Amino acid sequence: MARGKLSNPLAVAVLACLDEKPMHPYEMATTLRARNKHESIKLNYGSLYTVVDRLSRQGLIVPQETQREGRRPERTVYAITEAGRIALEEWLSETLSLPVKEYTQFEAALSLLPVLPPEEVGDLLEQRRLRLEFEVQSLRYTQELVVKEHIPRLFSIETEYWLTLREAELAWVTELAKEISRGSFDGI
Repeated sequence: MARGKLSNPLAVAVLACLDEKPMHPYEMATTLRARNKHESIKLNYGSLYTVVDRLSRQGLIVPQETQREGRRPERTVYAITEAGRIALEEWLSETLSLPVKEYTQFEAALSLLPVLPPEEVGDLLEQRRLRLEFEVQSLRYTQELVVKEHIPRLFSIETEYWLTLREAELAWVTELAKEISRGSFDGI
């Protein structure tokens, strides 16, 4: 078995689905979308089938049966293996406990700020601030709905995390835009 360390969040999501019960890829995708996991994990059908194939070759999942309903094409139902369960738990444990450097596009743009004139940077950051304000309001509304509907926090934890990050980014971008517009940003 060519077992490697998991690095693809979609592969982890597939293993998590199969940890619940055996499924075919279409059911995995439907389950992930119904649970809004596509908001946290990039999900498209082409990638999903590639990931399923790779997990199968690595021995982390195995075909369990093939089903056919009516005129639909055959669907292979997969099950997680013990090695898959271990890999899933290892990935979750490591990812939850160990902060790592994640390279974002915004951070890359910040590192290249000198390319643009300061006035343009200020205008662009103001546009970002307005978009962040809207996003923060939307996320707060979602959180209010979660509370109103008595949905357990466990099922909205990604939204809570994203809201916290966006609120922090909004505060930081707001201050940076002010510094640039006042001309007090050092180095310009």
